[in-house]
Amino acid sequence: MDEPQQIVSASRAISASAERIFELIADPSSQPSWDGNNNLASSAPGQRVRQVGDIFKTTLTNGAVRENHVVEFIEGSKIAWRPAEPGKQPPGHLWRWELQPINSTLTNVTHTYDWTALTDRVRLEKARSTTPEMLRESMDKLAMLAQASG
Repeated sequence: MDEPQQIVSASRAISASAERIFELIADPSSQPSWDGNNNLASSAPGQRVRQVGDIFKTTLTNGAVRENHVVEFIEGSKIAWRPAEPGKQPPGHLWRWELQPINSTLTNVTHTYDWTALTDRVRLEKARSTTPEMLRESMDKLAMLAQASG
């Protein structure tokens, strides 16, 4: 049996500006509307990510709350966070979004799930089951939103 890929990634072009797409990602309250894993139930407004070190909270469909620790941030082009249970250190998996403008109305978007540093055995099964298709689903929903309101 092959070991699963510990860095799963998907890319696609989206017909919207990088600024518009980034705003949907960096504002956690919009994340449940484009989550392709059907994992996010809600996220309170007013948590717009501005820098590394920010923490935003999301509520999962199972009712659990996650504190998402922002570890990479470049306004308009890159954002990454490590989810954790409230008050705990992140167990090591990371979600990353990278945006590269092709022109003013077209952006190449890469979505990555990296669990190379994951230490929580309970989460390994879910990490192993995360596929590029799941990431692509989030990107497709994000594209529809960005294009609809752009």
